[in-house]
Amino acid sequence: MAMDGERKGINVLMVAFAAQGHMNPMLLLGQRLLSKGLNVTFATNEVARDRLINSAAVIGIHLDFYSDGLSLDYDRGSNLNHFMETIGKFGPINLSSLVERYSKNVATKFSCIISNPFVPWVADVAAAHGIPCAMLWIQPCTLYAIYYRFYNNLNYFPTTENFDSSVELPGFPLLVTEDLPSFILPSNDIVIFPKLLSQLFQNMKKHKWVLGNTFYELEKNVVDSMENVHPIRPVGPLVPPTLLGENEKLLSDDVCIKWLDSQEKSSVIYISFGTIIELSTKEMEIVAKTLKKTQFKFLWVLKKGEEMLPLGFLEESKNQGLIVKWSPQVQVLAHPAVACFLTHCGWNSLNETITAGVPVIAFPQWTDQPTNAKLIDIFADRSAAPAGPRTEDLVVRSWKKCMQEVMEGATAEEYKKNAAELKLAARAAVADGGSSDRNIRWFIDEVMGLDKSK
Repeated sequence: MAMDGERKGINVLMVAFAAQGHMNPMLLLGQRLLSKGLNVTFATNEVARDRLINSAAVIGIHLDFYSDGLSLDYDRGSNLNHFMETIGKFGPINLSSLVERYSKNVATKFSCIISNPFVPWVADVAAAHGIPCAMLWIQPCTLYAIYYRFYNNLNYFPTTENFDSSVELPGFPLLVTEDLPSFILPSNDIVIFPKLLSQLFQNMKKHKWVLGNTFYELEKNVVDSMENVHPIRPVGPLVPPTLLGENEKLLSDDVCIKWLDSQEKSSVIYISFGTIIELSTKEMEIVAKTLKKTQFKFLWVLKKGEEMLPLGFLEESKNQGLIVKWSPQVQVLAHPAVACFLTHCGWNSLNETITAGVPVIAFPQWTDQPTNAKLIDIFADRSAAPAGPRTEDLVVRSWKKCMQEVMEGATAEEYKKNAAELKLAARAAVADGGSSDRNIRWFIDEVMGLDKSK
């Protein structure tokens, strides 16, 4: 095992897609590597500079930026296809120049580059400079295994002719079509991301190591199933220190925390569907009507769309809940008043929820979310409840029953108990000597071994 003093000359470059859900886990891994004595540089496209420059998440990490070929005021979200094509063309050139600049000084040259999934060309830049490349897979190992097997034709998956067939994969329970990520289904009409995933998974040999934002105890069978295919080493959950008991202070001056402080323990349903998902008018109506019928207290993050709520709901519910455009989610999940989380099942949110020990009501929409919901339901053993079918004919009574199961009676205690056990397992994994901590130490030793052999 390498000693801390030996690690001071190891410089790692981390390269992430400039989206918050991609940068956050990479920066959290960077903090773990820093704590082990490595020097960490984080690079992303220039458009993220203002978001990162004053962020607490980057303390101790050196920041650098490269051009993605577009002006800073270009709306990248309005034309993702054009953006991804442009960054795929100019990103490698500009990142290569950045690496070359650091390589001129022996004290700053990189021993390893760590990429994430939506910048697959980073591995080519690393190879061009003779630097070994790792990838941080930011979704669960379950998704990694499914995508790898799908894009390398290792197993059978649904086709247009046989859409509703079940899927049998090593390390998995039997899966049906609705459990699979939307990008691999015949019904998928989004081209750019499946194209990226195909490029990535058909060329995994370019990555010497794959690290996963999960923990072994949660996905043991799946992780083991990939050992002789293309191994993945869990190093998570990569979550803020507050959720790991390292900093329990809450933002008491935030409106959400102040409101939660006035509520009874385990009495509030926290509702948030992330930064991308927008519910339809029908779905908004169903959530609102269910909350009204159950009378459970709620904190609902609704960044826009209040006009889509049923007429009179805001006034009628003002003593029952709080609707805000933003919340400090980590602090909210850590608050004792929160009983469960109604979520879209984005993996960062689920990682935070698992580590907080909060039961989940799952309402997945697309991409990895249906599979994430299946994972937490199967592997977490009743720490999550499905909120019913993901279609417009959702009925209020099924949601009401689901909320009651998680909030009241014997089943609620079971959900709470199992969520608490997951919390302990997640914390144990990242603690000194835990499974994820051991994998990080293993990775550092691997990088150091290659560095010394040059």
